Amino acid sequence: MPYIDGFVIPVPCDAKQAFIDHARTIDAIFLELGATRVVESWGDDVPAGQHTDFPRAVAATPEETVAFAWIEWPDKATRDAAMKKLRDEPRMMDPPMPFDGKRMIFGGFETVVLLEK
Repeated sequence: MPYIDGFVIPVPCDAKQAFIDHARTIDAIFLELGATRVVESWGDDVPAGQHTDFPRAVAATPEETVAFAWIEWPDKATRDAAMKKLRDEPRMMDPPMPFDGKRMIFGGFETVVLLEK
């Protein structure tokens, strides 16, 4: 089953194109290192929750939109090997992130159910 890295990112609303440009550059590196798919999504219908929600999870301001992204890997071993290589990858910082990376939340997830049509 695939292994997934997931991300929730607060991005300034006026930096949407910079976010897209950054993603296209960085996501290509993930694909080079074995990812099978990378999906970047721009918040469109992200409601406020009663107890928690995406914007509060990353301390998004009214001037920011929440982006949601994931990377699909064939397995955890491929992902772990890629992450080791990424530590020394100079292209990861060029172009600079158009968002506050300190408020990005991320994690790796084992796939337990996969339905496809």
